[in-house]
Amino acid sequence: MSIVKPFRGLRPKKEFAEQVASPPYDVINSQEARDLASGSAYSFLHVTKPEIDLPPDVDIYDAAVYARGRENLKKLRDDQILVQDESPCFYLYQQIMGDHKQLGLVAGASVAEYDADKIKKHELTRVEKEDDRLKHILSLSAQTGPVFLTYRARPVINKFLERLIEDVPEYDFTTPDNIRHTFWVVSDEAAIKRIQDDFAEVPNLYVADGHHRSAAASRAYSELQAKNDKHSGQEPYNFFLTVIFPDNQMQILDYNRVIKDLNGLSKEDFLSRITTKFLIREYSDSHPYKPLVRHDFGMYLEGMWYRLSAIPGSWDDNDLQEKLDVSILYNNLLNPVLNIGDPRKDKRIDFVGGMRGPEELKRRVDSGEMSVAFSMYPTRIEDLLAIADAGLIMPPKSTWFEPKLRSGLVTHLI
Repeated sequence: MSIVKPFRGLRPKKEFAEQVASPPYDVINSQEARDLASGSAYSFLHVTKPEIDLPPDVDIYDAAVYARGRENLKKLRDDQILVQDESPCFYLYQQIMGDHKQLGLVAGASVAEYDADKIKKHELTRVEKEDDRLKHILSLSAQTGPVFLTYRARPVINKFLERLIEDVPEYDFTTPDNIRHTFWVVSDEAAIKRIQDDFAEVPNLYVADGHHRSAAASRAYSELQAKNDKHSGQEPYNFFLTVIFPDNQMQILDYNRVIKDLNGLSKEDFLSRITTKFLIREYSDSHPYKPLVRHDFGMYLEGMWYRLSAIPGSWDDNDLQEKLDVSILYNNLLNPVLNIGDPRKDKRIDFVGGMRGPEELKRRVDSGEMSVAFSMYPTRIEDLLAIADAGLIMPPKSTWFEPKLRSGLVTHLI
């Protein structure tokens, strides 16, 4: 059973939706947010990254940042840019990126189900990032960034939601990255009940993206419940803001790696050492190699692209974690040859999302900033679900989901 809850969303008036909608807080840095929000008083970045309205030397975790976020959200409400729906609603959010289309249900997901691991996770979280989102939620009394959930697709749900979007949308706009965002409000009581009944048949939901946001929502629940002598289990803080997509509509792009140095090895020694686990073929000095099959990797080194094919037997194909490409590269090359330690902490490794393309890998190596880059084949959604079902954890930076959910289209007040 999966509990989904309609809620009274705080959202932009129709004429302001495109101005309000902003990228997620965690895919851009503070300077990028300042640039994007420059001259845009209604951008939701003033709420999700409020440090942009403070001097650049203010620490992004300073109490003044969260206070400014609260003030900015209040101002958007006071100015009637954002208005709360009068009755609990579900919302439908469709994104179209090139040939890819995905339709998700915007709903409150149950913190109790999250805590009981009925909403399954696949990543570890970092305390400082949890703390940041917890302070943001409690300071604003709101969840402003949706958690990206998925589930094993059920045709009955897909068909019903497709019928609902035959109505005229509330918002419909295309962002500068050529992604179309369309949004519907579902206020009909019969439709709401049908959606809840259908999701009651879904055994589990899965966190695809937003592990820190969901963990922070759980911690916020614990704090608020402890302070509420009349806690009933139905207060808004019992639920967290999510957009829920079926797994057959999910798009995972490659999440590539760049390494600062060759661990003291010459090019020749480096190539020699990796031949024990990889078949190496020169590919091109101009055209990048983007892997087309699992267990293949592109490598850019000293102006040349190579195709690396993992040699069968160099990983355990019965191990859910070790057969992932990110694990094969780490276990057979990054760690033993280049001495990369914990990828979460090692300063010699960085990660480049697939949206930036292999040209970004080439640029960072050619500039001298990095020494070698690796292009990856995207992790499969079925591997993510299998690992979550087994209660295991995926290696860091295994998945890059696109398109990203825009923040600001609807906020969950708690």
